[in-house]
Amino acid sequence: MSDDQNTRSLEANVRRDFRQAMSYGDYLRLDLVLSAQQPLSDPPRHDEILFIIQHQTSELWLKLMLHELRAVREQLRADELSPALKGLARIKHIQHTLIEQWGVLTTLTPSEYAQFRNFLQSSSGFQSWQYRAIEFILGNKNPEMLQVFDHDPEIHALLKALYDEPTLYDEFLHFLSRRGHDIPDDILNRDVQVSWHLHPSLVPVFRRVYEDAQQFWQEYEACEELVDVEENFQLWRFRHLKTVERIIGSKMGSGGSSGVPFLRRALELTFFPELYAVRTEIGD
Repeated sequence: MSDDQNTRSLEANVRRDFRQAMSYGDYLRLDLVLSAQQPLSDPPRHDEILFIIQHQTSELWLKLMLHELRAVREQLRADELSPALKGLARIKHIQHTLIEQWGVLTTLTPSEYAQFRNFLQSSSGFQSWQYRAIEFILGNKNPEMLQVFDHDPEIHALLKALYDEPTLYDEFLHFLSRRGHDIPDDILNRDVQVSWHLHPSLVPVFRRVYEDAQQFWQEYEACEELVDVEENFQLWRFRHLKTVERIIGSKMGSGGSSGVPFLRRALELTFFPELYAVRTEIGD
């Protein structure tokens, strides 16, 4: 035994030689992941690596969220509510991580950011295709957003496919219809390319679910999970807005937007408006 009581000796069966075996780094392709941070500032600025890693890790979490949202949509289509609810629970944990992650970026002061901001040139988080894909699958479809990706045919095609497909909420409403709830035909047969807007005719459907939660517990639980997802999305947007405001004030965004005012208008967007509207009706 080592004389150093603060040393943990390797157990005999712990593998040490990876010349002919897969290692942790091999499996995760850390050679690619850890070489993807390429600051452009010249001379190099210490804080640019923070900015890059913040956004790269966000994109990884967005990739997982999109993966889970696609799965939940398919599970609802197949009337598999239990795994869909589990998927929504996982999505909420991803969202919490993304929300808290803004706290790291808020340690970047305006003067530190100013040292490398010009090196971003016209790049902006507004151009995140995964963020747009998530908005599309949740129901916020804007054809103007597709134009931002005309330069990349593969990404444009992926987004166009999501734009043309039913949203997660569409599939949830079809699921409710198959459960016997009175979803109007015009909604079940709507043009899925149109961004979702409030349909007052759905509010009585959700009022029935909420006012008889014991009978419709699974539907009730699913509604609340969707509300959680929307609320988390809005909290993420708000933290984004406040982080940008804290770092650049009222400057224009690097991608040409008005900056904070543009982000503030996004707070008015909603995915599942009937699930909020019904709250006014319950108990009336």
